[in-house]
Amino acid sequence: MVAASDRDEVIFSLSAGNCGDAPEGRTLLCKLGSVDHPIHLLVDGAYEGDETRTLAAELGYIPVIPPKRNRKNPWNYDRELCKQRNQVERLFRRLKRYRRIFTRYDKLDIIFLSFVYFAFVVDALNVNTP
Repeated sequence: MVAASDRDEVIFSLSAGNCGDAPEGRTLLCKLGSVDHPIHLLVDGAYEGDETRTLAAELGYIPVIPPKRNRKNPWNYDRELCKQRNQVERLFRRLKRYRRIFTRYDKLDIIFLSFVYFAFVVDALNVNTP
């Protein structure tokens, strides 16, 4: 998922459980395309690889990705800005308030995705749900 804040998702996709996060994240970045002016891209350690960082830089983003502790040549990054990564996690937390999403009752992807869209709409309207 690519999100602008803890309330604004930009783009997301559903992938198989055996797929890694980084390839799916690169696919979403390619779908977003390049940007006119530099934008900070805050991601977690799953996207730490050189391929993701290179793609983000080519598209005009400034990657703010913490390197793994065992990296031989770690890079510098804005630690204060990196603390805002939790906004996407807060977005996921709000989605998981819905038991149907949290437990993944639906077997068909299209049904599951339609409920995710529904949850985004309800959340945007600030409707209190049980």
